[in-house]
Amino acid sequence: MTETRIIGILGGMGPLATAELFRRIVEKTPAKRDQDHPRIIIYNDPKIPDRTSFILGNGEDPRPALVEGARKLESWGADFIIMPCNTAHFFAETIQRAVKIPLVSMIEATADEIENLGLRRVGLLATDGTIKGLVYHRALLGRGVGIAVPGKNDQEKVMRAIYKGVKAGNRELGRELLLEVARRLERRVDGIIAGCTEVSVALRPEDLNVPLIDPLDVIAEKAVKLALGL
Repeated sequence: MTETRIIGILGGMGPLATAELFRRIVEKTPAKRDQDHPRIIIYNDPKIPDRTSFILGNGEDPRPALVEGARKLESWGADFIIMPCNTAHFFAETIQRAVKIPLVSMIEATADEIENLGLRRVGLLATDGTIKGLVYHRALLGRGVGIAVPGKNDQEKVMRAIYKGVKAGNRELGRELLLEVARRLERRVDGIIAGCTEVSVALRPEDLNVPLIDPLDVIAEKAVKLALGL
């Protein structure tokens, strides 16, 4: 059997999104038996301070905890790290500098996927931190892809869906609010990014009339390919 690379998941942001990423990696692995799956180390640290609060200037710095988690995964034998939190990629360079193994960017992988699909303008359902931190803007504008974000009232609904809905265990509320915003946003774009892992948990591709680009799916597929050398 070919030696596989060990996937390290820097998770806990939130725990449900981390569990969902693990599930998707398992489902996307072309395995006929247990032994065909790659090894995965999950570090699930829900105590990492809220990323959006810090980016907006009113919360504790999450960087020490993110760096600590990445170093633990490296010391435990992970060959590369993936991170199921879009907003945390605002700190990707800091995390990468702290370890010798690669942090494989979910943002860059998603931007590549959007470029491959030939989409010219995409909507972004994400936290205030991801939007204000220009996490996707930096990756997409350089590729010539335009970005549309919800208006002020709709963005407040997105934040409510994420924090009062999915993160708080009320997936139904999160889904209801996100669907309402997504259906308005899709009129202006030719694809929508589920730009928060809680959005990935709540929305499905068949919900929309335009493609739903799900970074959690994109990074799960990329991790499988990297781990198995496909």
